[in-house]
Amino acid sequence: MNNMEVRELMYGLCIFLFLVLCSFHQSCAQADLPLPYTLTPEQMMLYTRQYKAERFPDNRPKVSDRILERMKLVTCEEAWGVLQEQGYPNQYQGKWVMTHENPVLVGRAVTCDFIPYRADVADVVTEQGKARGLEGRDKHWIMDQLTTGDVLVADLMDRQIGGAFIGDNLANMIYKKTGTGLVIWGGARDLAGILELKDFVVFNRNWDPSTSNTYDKTMIIGYNTPISIGRAAVMPGDVVLGLREGIVFIPAHLALEVVETSEWTRLKDEFGHSRLQAGIYTAGQIDAAWTEAITQDFRTWLRAHMKNLPQEQQEMIKRQDWFR
Repeated sequence: MNNMEVRELMYGLCIFLFLVLCSFHQSCAQADLPLPYTLTPEQMMLYTRQYKAERFPDNRPKVSDRILERMKLVTCEEAWGVLQEQGYPNQYQGKWVMTHENPVLVGRAVTCDFIPYRADVADVVTEQGKARGLEGRDKHWIMDQLTTGDVLVADLMDRQIGGAFIGDNLANMIYKKTGTGLVIWGGARDLAGILELKDFVVFNRNWDPSTSNTYDKTMIIGYNTPISIGRAAVMPGDVVLGLREGIVFIPAHLALEVVETSEWTRLKDEFGHSRLQAGIYTAGQIDAAWTEAITQDFRTWLRAHMKNLPQEQQEMIKRQDWFR
């Protein structure tokens, strides 16, 4: 081995070690916040064990960017229907105020859980945070962990006045890190400043000028743990689907099924509309349970249109028993 080859080998080894150390540092940072309730990587894997794909270093499910993009066309009713069939009746919450008239918020949930402020517990959290070199207060530590595609979901005990989970400064920081938005079961402030972020979608319960120190204070007790948002149960890594009518929190292992069910519905609708416009079937035939003849016609129509469909939909169709 000549000197050039040795140098190239050493350079490659240094790059490899650097990436390993960066991954280790990120894993430690995500798992080492001084909050009383945080799922360990082992617990995260256990409680989300039905999810079999990629994960973050702390084992939070990392539903793919492509599935998230496809999720933006799903309706609340389509997602809710799949979850009902799969035995998840507590994944939807309505009754929000929003920054956008017709919002579309999609991303991977990062959860945090508040309780009323208690000095003895808060003192320990603050001391440990300082010992670990963390700056600011508990909510800042969590916001520092966010990454692209995350949606921070905060159970602020429905505190609509004096909650003020964010103002425009923190909104700018969260938007820069995630590119998505925010869900707060409680209040926020600085609506005018937040509206300047055109693509930053916030679902919360109330806008109020009060700060988080105006009335009784709160503190975060849990990070990336199971939380409740109204009547919905939320896990870290759930896919957040926020639309005008409300929010569906989709377990990570069901995200692909929700997306594909929605895509099947849209394909059937396109077929039905085209056949109605051509006068081939009546509204009663298309709007009822399809006969075997209509089903076979739909399958023939799918084969004829395959080449014009996105690759994921082509693969979805090819997996059907009738296609073989």
